[in-house]
Parts: sequence; C-alpha cells; structure tokens
Amino acid sequence: MRVLVDENTAVQLMGPLRHLLPRHEIAHVSEIRWKGKKDRPLLRDAKQAGFDVFITRDHNQLSDPQECKAIKDSGLHHVRFSQRREGLAGLASALGSVIAAMPAVMEELEQADGQRLVRIVSLDPGRRRFEIIDPSKDPPSYWPRRRASSR
Repeated sequence: MRVLVDENTAVQLMGPLRHLLPRHEIAHVSEIRWKGKKDRPLLRDAKQAGFDVFITRDHNQLSDPQECKAIKDSGLHHVRFSQRREGLAGLASALGSVIAAMPAVMEELEQADGQRLVRIVSLDPGRRRFEIIDPSKDPPSYWPRRRASSR
C-alpha cells in the first residue's frame, strides 16, 4: 500500500514508519512537493497518484462537512492521531502512539474491503492502540450521508 503522511505530521516519523512497514511505500507531503496544498485538493490528488492511506494530525477535517466529503470521495483510508501535550514530550508521545499502532493498523487495512477511518488512541500496550470504523456499515455522525432521491 502507498501511505501519504500529511505536512502537519513531523517528518521524524518517516524513518521509523519506513523501518516498520518495509512492504509499503511511505511518503511525506513535503517530499513530493505538495507542501501548502489545501486538504481537499490534496486528498483528491493523493487518490489520483495512487495513495491508499492518509495519516494526519488534523482532527478538524472531521468537523468540516466539505472536508469529510473530500475524505469520503477520495476513498483513502484516513488515519488520524492527536498530540495532547505541547513540546517535545507531547511530540514524542504522539509519534510513539503512531509508531506503535501502525503495523497493526496496516494489517487491518490490507484486509479491508473498503474505506476505513482510523483513530490512533493510545501508546499503552495494555489497551487497544487504535479504533477503526467501516463508514459504509457504521457511519459516524460527521460522515456525509447519501440523500434519498426525490420522485
């Protein structure tokens, strides 16, 4: 699978991800010269370029109906994480969560029969490190719904 990492995610994540996911192509937005591209065109272009997975720290995408539609239309697996604390300690914890979760996340995404929404939630090995949703079966409240056709 081809994985695109959003520009709001530290490039320091690239080395560990490439090491842990050697069967997958991992690219950062800045490496492919898409830095500064707005989210909606970025998602569209990522799909057209053959990416399968998008990793972002931008939780606001799911609060914006137009961005949710762009995520849905892209068909990309959307993986998001948070940085709850500021500074280096917060960055280390957030990146550690992503590094710890991504091998299992990718295994599940490889088996998925459609688009998935993933939220990385924990670094704690005693808890499930991520949540995964099939929006075609259990759409979250922010997910665009199909409108019934009028007759």
